[in-house]
This record gives sequence, C-alpha cells and structure tokens, in this order.
Amino acid sequence: MVLTDRNKELLSARIAADWQWRFPQNEVVPDKFVQAITEFEDRRFFSHFGIDPVGIFRAIKQNISNGKVVSGGSTLSMQTARLTRKNKPRNITQKFIEMCMALRMEVKYSKSEILAFYASNAPFGGNVVGLEAASWRYYNKRPELLSWGEAATLAVLPNSPALIHPGRNRNALLSKRNRLLDRLLAAKKMDELTCELAKEEPLPAKPLPLPNLAPHLLDRAFSEKIRGKKTTKTLVNSTIDKALQNQLNSLIQRKNRTLKSNEIHNLSAIIIDVKTGETLAYIGNAKGTGKEHKEAVDIIKANRSTGSILKPFLYAHALENGTMTPKSLLVDVPTNLGGYKPENYNQKYDGRVSADRALIRSLNVPFVLLLREYGVEKFHNDLQKIGLTSITRTPNDYGLSLILGGAEGNLWDITGTYANMARTLNNFQPQSGQYHSFDFNATHYDLNEEEKETTELSNEAPRLSAASIYSTFQAMKNLERPNALGEWERFGSGRQVAWKTGTSFGFRDAWAVGVTPDYAVGVWAGNADGEGRPGCIGVVAAAPVLFDIFALLPNKSDWFKAPYDEMTEVPICKQSGYRANEYCEIDSSFIPNTSLNSPSCPYHKQVHLDPSGSFQVTASCLSPAEMQHRSWFVLPPVAEHFYKSKHPEYQTLPPFGSACNTAINKSVMQFIYPKKNMQIFIPKDMNGEKSRTVFEVAHRNPAKTLHWHIDEAYIGSTTDFHSLEVLPEVGKHLLVLVDEDGERAEIGFEVVE
Repeated sequence: MVLTDRNKELLSARIAADWQWRFPQNEVVPDKFVQAITEFEDRRFFSHFGIDPVGIFRAIKQNISNGKVVSGGSTLSMQTARLTRKNKPRNITQKFIEMCMALRMEVKYSKSEILAFYASNAPFGGNVVGLEAASWRYYNKRPELLSWGEAATLAVLPNSPALIHPGRNRNALLSKRNRLLDRLLAAKKMDELTCELAKEEPLPAKPLPLPNLAPHLLDRAFSEKIRGKKTTKTLVNSTIDKALQNQLNSLIQRKNRTLKSNEIHNLSAIIIDVKTGETLAYIGNAKGTGKEHKEAVDIIKANRSTGSILKPFLYAHALENGTMTPKSLLVDVPTNLGGYKPENYNQKYDGRVSADRALIRSLNVPFVLLLREYGVEKFHNDLQKIGLTSITRTPNDYGLSLILGGAEGNLWDITGTYANMARTLNNFQPQSGQYHSFDFNATHYDLNEEEKETTELSNEAPRLSAASIYSTFQAMKNLERPNALGEWERFGSGRQVAWKTGTSFGFRDAWAVGVTPDYAVGVWAGNADGEGRPGCIGVVAAAPVLFDIFALLPNKSDWFKAPYDEMTEVPICKQSGYRANEYCEIDSSFIPNTSLNSPSCPYHKQVHLDPSGSFQVTASCLSPAEMQHRSWFVLPPVAEHFYKSKHPEYQTLPPFGSACNTAINKSVMQFIYPKKNMQIFIPKDMNGEKSRTVFEVAHRNPAKTLHWHIDEAYIGSTTDFHSLEVLPEVGKHLLVLVDEDGERAEIGFEVVE
C-alpha cells in the first residue's frame, strides 16, 4: 500500500501482506536504469523479438568452456516471463516455456511496457521487490533522481540480489557495479569524468526507512479503499501537498512538545481547500507521542465531545429560520430547565445579550435557550443534512445539551462543513445567486476520485443560504482574542479569519476551527484516552495552533463578498437589535432576507409619566393632557438585574405614583432562584450537617426593602442585594416576598432528600 501526494511524491507506504516492500507498477522506467539494465542483462533488447539467438549461442559456448552453467542466455523479456512463474526450476523445459511466453509478450506489449513489468517485479535483495521500492529503501529517493552509480548498483542486483547484504559481499557488489560502469563508458552512454565520479559513490548501507509523512491518512486509505475489498489497487494518489504536509508536521510536533508539559499528549490538524474540498494536509496525531499515549489513533476521524464548536451552526440556522437577526437580544439569566442548569463559562450573566455577541463570547445559556426556541429535533436534522455523520442518536437522547457538547463530532466532518459553508458563499455571486449540489460536498483526499463539481445548478433549496453564512462568519471573525495568550493582537492586522473554539466537559477536548475564502483549518488537542487536563481549553490549547497554521498558508483572498441579493437594509432597534417597532430608536442594518420575518422589538413600549417624569401614571389618577408620553426600554426584572450591571446607561422604569391604581402594573419582582416548583437537593457538609442554600430575587428598585417568608414564617429582610441563606426542611414549601410598598411575589418549591 502506497500513498503519494498530489504530484505523485511518496508520502507513506505500508509493507505488503507477504512482508515484501512492493510498490505499484511504474509505467515509466528512468533512462539511466534502462541504459544500465539493458547493458548488463540484454544489450540487444530493443532489436530482438523476445529471444536473442546470439545471446543463447554465447551462453552455450560459455557453459561448455567452463564445464558448468555460468550464463542462461535469457533476455529481459524471458526474465520478465520467469518473474510471473514463481519459484519454477531452472531447466531446459522451463527455459522453453519462458521463450514461448516472451514471444507472446513481444507481440502484445511494447518494449517500454515489458521493461516496466520487469522493473516493477524484479527482486532487489532482502524483502525489496521492484525498482521503486529499491530506490526508496536504499537511496531514499524516486527512481527518476537516481545517479549513474546508484542506477548501476540497482541494475546488477536482480541478477544477484544477495549481494546487497550490508554485512558482507561489499567488494563483490562494488566490483560488479564498477564493471558495469566501465561497460557503459565503453558503450558511450557516459563520459569518462562521469564514470569516475560514479565509481566514487558509496554503496548503500542497511535499508532506509521509507518516508512516513502521513501515516494516519495511509491507514485510513487502506481501511476505506483496500481492506476487505476485491481490488488490486495498492496506490492512492492523494490530494495532499507534500511541502505543506512537511510544514504542518514540523509545526504540530513543536506545538505538541509544549502541550506535553501540561500532560496534553495528542494533537491533530487538517487543512482543506475550500474551492475543491480537497485535503491539503492531514495530521491524525502528532509524531513522538508514543504507544502509551495512543499515537496510532487517528483523531481526525475519531468522534469526540464537541463542546461549543457547533454554536455557529445553530446561529446560522436560527438566521435561516427567521428566529432572530444578528443583533437580536438573547436571554442570558440563570436558568433551570427541568433540572438541567446550563451555566456560562465564567458563571456570570448579562441579562440580555445580542446574538452576535453571544456567539463571539461563546455564552452557553443564550444558546441553550435559543436551541429550545428553535427546536432540538429541527437542529438535529439540520446537523445531519449539513454533513455531521456522528449525529446518530435520537434528538431526545441529546436534548438541549446538544449545543454544549452533548453530541459527538469529528474534525473531518466539522472542518469539512465549515469549508462547505465557505464554498457556498464563494460561489453565490459567480453563480448569479443560485446554488448547486457541489456547494455542500464531502471532503475528500483521493485525487483520482470522480470530480464532484457540475455546471448544473440545483433547484433544491440550499442547506444554508449565503446570507445566513455570511452573517455567521461576520460574527465569527470578531471572536475575542485574549491578550494573555500571546501576541495575538498582531494577527488581527493580517488576514481575516472566521473561527470558533470549543472545550468539552471535564477539559477532555480542545477544538479550534477557522475558515477563510480559501482554506478551512481544524485543530484538536487533548488526550486520546479521554483524560482531562485543566489547560485543555480551546482558546488556550488549540487556537494558537490554528493561527500558526494560517500563517503557513498563502493569503490569496481578502474576505467574503456580501451576498446583497439575499440581504435587505431594514430599520433595526438600536438597543434590542430586533426589527424596530414604533417606539424604538432606529438604526439601519443589512440582514438576511429570512430575518425579515423575525419579531419586532418586544422591549420598547410607550410609558406615561407625571409632569416631573418621576412616576408612572394612568388615566385613573392623572388627565392624559398632563402626562408625558415616552418611549422606554423595559426588561423583565431578572434580566434587568443582570443587564444594568453591564450597561450603566440603562434606565430603570419609574414606579407608579402613590395615587395611581397599580393593579395593571406588572410584578416588580422576579425570582432568580429557586424557579417555580423546583426540586432542591441540599447536600451535607463534611461535618455531617446540611448545607444552606442561597435564594435570590431581582427587584426593579434594589433599594426597596424586601421581607422574606417561608410557609408564612418570617425569615429575614434584605435591602440592595436581595439574596438570603436558608435551610428549609424536607418537603414542599411556599416562599413569599413582600416589599415595603406592599408588592407581593410568591413561588412554590420542594426540598428532597
């Protein structure tokens, strides 16, 4: 099994099942070897018809004069025939059969084809069969690059393959090679200086290891294309760029040595050409990891927990579905969904955060709630449609954790999907705003696969529209690059990259995937055996490798062109990012046409104030002619509680005047913890006593005093910071809060063993 790059340069090879190093037949035999082998074995090869009567007569004469067989008189055609007849005895009968076969061969094949058969199957000592294998095993180069001395050495070996033994026969081999060089000089195949220099060349020592630049891709190709299949194919001409593969190997080994200091032993990376879907470089696992750390495992095709790496897919599909605009505010508050409690990485909340900022900061809670609104079943189906083959369980098995690493993915599918998204966007304008099936196409590594691209445009709806992809990439290119992680800021002035990281639960998997109009790059770091490490975080372990890889790649294109045919400039609410309603302060933005169906701003409304603007009023307590009518940005109490800590410009809604009827006023309080009908488990401390739990509530006016009651029993009061430690008994309870104005809120909960 042999793997070559896109220019047919050797990348890796696997020994045959019979433990012979044997390469596929090479159709072209290098001229130096042709001259050497014909001079040594068969001078009249190009003039005889398979049998050389002169050679046979000479052999008979030599054998009689020496009293033993010293020459067989076989032509190269006859020797080629003998190679097809394994281990047949050398006698007159077999010689006659070989003559007949040689005659038939000369009729059917050209001289160059016969030489190619011979060169590809002749023995070259030890377990080396064929010129190609011999050239690599003894000289670590392609046959076309052999010198005269090297070509002459290999030419004498099929006749006496035992001469190549590194510990003996050195003088005999040297003498035989030099005699051949003298004959080539006499035949005017070379000049005198060339002959002398060729004689000075050293003989090969022990066989050299073959190049092993892509061992995991070699194993993959063998598994997918050869093992268990009825095929004689032993060569895969891959799409790999050898020079780039070499560079990536060096980079990955260097980075892996750094990661090993934190007991992170495995690192893999892949580079995909966006235009063609071809794999340009493939490192399934860093070299030097060792058997104890599973160096042989190909991480690129291994399914691992995805962490946050799927969030851009949900973002794009939510835009496609018209659920939101890129600037729509998403919910970001402490959340409990039937016992599932997602948390942001920093365990802080914004109350409300724009969709693009939620993606840029990779916030967990907004995306879990977005997935609940979008639909787990629908997103599950979307992931399968765009090419994630690892999504095999039912939607219910994944649940809302699907977006936070509850699913498994592999670097091959995920990087390939980002490449497909980029290709769709690249092709949009050249195809006059239409799509074809090649836009989303499986990544491949076999250069000889049938070309997938067609000129026929598809009538099917695109898997993702160009506008949704463009809006997603616009957000991804603005991902924050922490200053603490090296001099990343300098990269920001170079090429633009849409990128995303992911970290799985327990710090087992660190992901980073990036895409430009030309390339998609994927990186994974971690331990193949699943051991987690504290520093195994996408932005720390994988992202720096990602940007170092992009530094290796040529910067062909600046950035994606905006697909304005699928976008519309619309009035957008400046604060909420939703389509503007009549009360919004208006900005304008190009959004995907699919987002035109997204809801208008739910947070801006008209409020009625007294002449001083200090209190809300109603018609029951003040004449409408005396009122001030203002537009106001109003968030629910819990969202407001977190939002205003990040947005000092936020103005809390004024309270109702004391003379007004407040029955229409919505609650000024909202529970952060516990939620309605929540079951609470209170663990025990190390001393055996039950721990206390902290209840928390948001009030529109934190300065108000709140009085707390459980089951009508007063337990305390709070001002400014409305949280209280409690230790309720096992069972169901009612929590009641009353503020100093008499506003009341209550919620039921249950404490379980």
